[in-house]
Amino acid sequence: MNKLQKWQIINSKMVLNHRWCQVRQDEVQLPSGDVIDDYFVHIKPDIVLVFPITVNREVIFVRQYRHGAEDFFIELPAGRFEPTEESAEAAGLRELQEETGYTTKQLIKMATLYDNPSKETNQIHLFLAEDVMKVGEQNLDVTEEIEVILIPIESILEKITQGEISVAGTVAGLFLGLRFISEKQFIK
Repeated sequence: MNKLQKWQIINSKMVLNHRWCQVRQDEVQLPSGDVIDDYFVHIKPDIVLVFPITVNREVIFVRQYRHGAEDFFIELPAGRFEPTEESAEAAGLRELQEETGYTTKQLIKMATLYDNPSKETNQIHLFLAEDVMKVGEQNLDVTEEIEVILIPIESILEKITQGEISVAGTVAGLFLGLRFISEKQFIK
């Protein structure tokens, strides 16, 4: 039997309601009875992340500047979406093609994870895309400047341990994808 209890929301108000950033301030009562009047929650759209592999066993990555950390990062193709407006799979196919110019016939759902459930509302939907093929050019947003990089799948773990690939969602997606591929190969 679970003895843990949810926090009770006494009052809630939106303190920042911008198109790109929403923050809610909650007044909550803890199971102990203590009240916290300034618990901030970042309301974020869901994220889709795709682990795309070519027939030559190369993983397609994007390299781009990330202003929050003020540096360049190698990541799996990904993007935000509203689950009420499109499915995670449709968003994954869209983001893959927009950011890289590649596509696939189908995405395989690997997992749905929470990024930071203590302070953020969104989920990360992770997909595997096998036998991806180039079908066109990138179709980037005004804020995007993306370099497409192909890395042999055998080099992925080394790039993670050397810190060349260091974004948490990408690393989680890679480990899940590598496990999925490994298990699939043993089944054949």
